[in-house]
Amino acid sequence: MQILMLSQWFDPEPTFKGMAFARELVRLGHEVEVLTGFPNYPGGKVYDGYRIGLPKRENIEGVSVLRVPLYPSHDGSAVKRIANYASFALSAAILGTLLVKRADVMYVYHPPATVGFAAAVISLLRRIPFVYDIQDLWPDTLSATGMVRSPGVLKLVGLGCRMVYRQAGRIVVLSPGFKEMLVERGVPEEKVEVIYNWCDEANIQRETGTASLVDYPFLAGRFNVVFAGTMGKAQALDAVIEAAAVLRESHPGVQFVFVGGGIEVERLQGEKERIGLSNVLFIPRMPMQKIGSLLALADVLLVHLRDDPLFKITLPSKTQAYMAAGRPILMAVRGDAASLIEKSRAGLTCIPEDSRSIAQAVAKLCRLSRQELDEMGERGRKFYEGELSLAVGVRKFQTAFDSVHETTL
Repeated sequence: MQILMLSQWFDPEPTFKGMAFARELVRLGHEVEVLTGFPNYPGGKVYDGYRIGLPKRENIEGVSVLRVPLYPSHDGSAVKRIANYASFALSAAILGTLLVKRADVMYVYHPPATVGFAAAVISLLRRIPFVYDIQDLWPDTLSATGMVRSPGVLKLVGLGCRMVYRQAGRIVVLSPGFKEMLVERGVPEEKVEVIYNWCDEANIQRETGTASLVDYPFLAGRFNVVFAGTMGKAQALDAVIEAAAVLRESHPGVQFVFVGGGIEVERLQGEKERIGLSNVLFIPRMPMQKIGSLLALADVLLVHLRDDPLFKITLPSKTQAYMAAGRPILMAVRGDAASLIEKSRAGLTCIPEDSRSIAQAVAKLCRLSRQELDEMGERGRKFYEGELSLAVGVRKFQTAFDSVHETTL
């Protein structure tokens, strides 16, 4: 089958459905072309070796990649972020329609929802049916993060999303809650399928096998609670800083380690200094090739999101990486994410944005033996391999692609 992948973000940018997905599809005998932008995420700066200009074709590991120009930005400015999303959507719609090769089916990765505009145009003009992979529910996310506050704009975005849902041949979502929400909004239940995300297995699994405290001496002699990933408004990490303050006297061996970047890092570091916390450590963003070893050395891996109804139906992407790393998880997210941890028995859950609840859960984990912690982590790893892995997900996507392609024959 000839598959066109449409995604604003693609390798070398960090993305869940990037080169690993394309490479696996090629391994299974499919021909894959990727339509994407010039790499600039998550820092908003164009990567070394690239310069925004005319469309650029690359061949990466047997995958044909067509890059189209966009406005690079990913900071706290709503105007600049909208310009980034809209510029890619227009480029992909116009240049993509003219330049992409013939395809049997198109895979469309959302967010941002503006990519749906490009998908709709390409699908209509090139007669390519598409599978729409929704990772972020718009306009709900725009409202929850405060990026857009105008009721009129949010209503318009919602209308645009519903139009794309109708045109899509099949919709894939990352959690049962997402499916329920779309069905409530009028999308036919049989059109929506839950396919859980996977993680960067190659890097995670390779690095976990070579992890050593020699490389991370700051972890030695401490009970380390590690948060790895983007630190933005949606993560609401003030409550975790407050939990560290609660525990600094009663559990002096506990250390909270934040790894990554994001628009909230500097402010959170300022809070740490203001309170005077010696049990909080910030580590700059690490390449995915290295993050696995740090995850493997953690005593507990933390997931935290704002206590917002939207996040009850999401499954934070770091959950899969944490499970694959084989370490216990403290899930400070309500709903589907908490249910997954309870079902797999891979860790504990607590109340998001509740510093006391977070501190109590960390204290409980701290009292467990090394064997009990290792068994938690191993249960999570086995659950990942059986339910969430790349191999499991790609098989399900192949079925979705076949179904959409067959309806157009």
